[in-house]
Amino acid sequence: MEYPYGQDPGAPIRSGVPEHGRIPKYYAAKVEIAALIQELGEGELLPAERDLASRFEVSRETLRQALRELILEGRLRRLGRGTVVAGPKLAQPLSLASYTEGVRDQGRTPGRHLVGLDRFPCPAALAGDLGIEAGDPVWHMERVLLADDERVGLESTYVAVERVPRLDTDFEPDSSFYAYLRRRLGIGFGDADERLETVLATPREALLIGTPGALPMLLIHRLSRDTEGRPLERVRSLYRGDRFSFTTHLGTPAG
Repeated sequence: MEYPYGQDPGAPIRSGVPEHGRIPKYYAAKVEIAALIQELGEGELLPAERDLASRFEVSRETLRQALRELILEGRLRRLGRGTVVAGPKLAQPLSLASYTEGVRDQGRTPGRHLVGLDRFPCPAALAGDLGIEAGDPVWHMERVLLADDERVGLESTYVAVERVPRLDTDFEPDSSFYAYLRRRLGIGFGDADERLETVLATPREALLIGTPGALPMLLIHRLSRDTEGRPLERVRSLYRGDRFSFTTHLGTPAG
């Protein structure tokens, strides 16, 4: 099927060319490199910068601007002193499915690395979200998210100790928290409210995830409830913008 201007439906209209037709040099080089990426395929090494600059007749700085944008978009990634073609982004569903299920469905191996598990008196603002009294004990679990051993995100989970009293002894932190709740405690998820926004990682977050501080991140705030409508968890999930996209299914509202 042919699309307007010969474009894939997911690509920018007219490949990003302004109506006046004047194309910035860096963008022309970016389009050429994007075509080269398609030819090379995932994991292949890009030619040296000096060779690309000569090939596309641009300066090294102009070429670097094109490469920086492609890296931020997740189409290229740095490997040692070279640049290689990145694989496709992980398409995580916006649903009550766990991170583990979403990654596994795409043929990748999910994993998590525990940063810390702390227990402390719940502050008033968080207590309202969790349906408990201020000062009641609450767990905070922070984990780095992995896909095929690649660090792709950072997840902070807050849950009342009364709901999961043995989280520090019965739970394997590299496994699915949702599966633990369902299988070990018989707690099912009913619904959740989510808010998604773009942010830049803090220096600490960038260090934990292993990304530059200037890399855009996708941040999801989630408040989940069980099948009886009781508040269950407050989660803050930070995902690499160059490695993730999110999908959802929309239907016609009833009535």
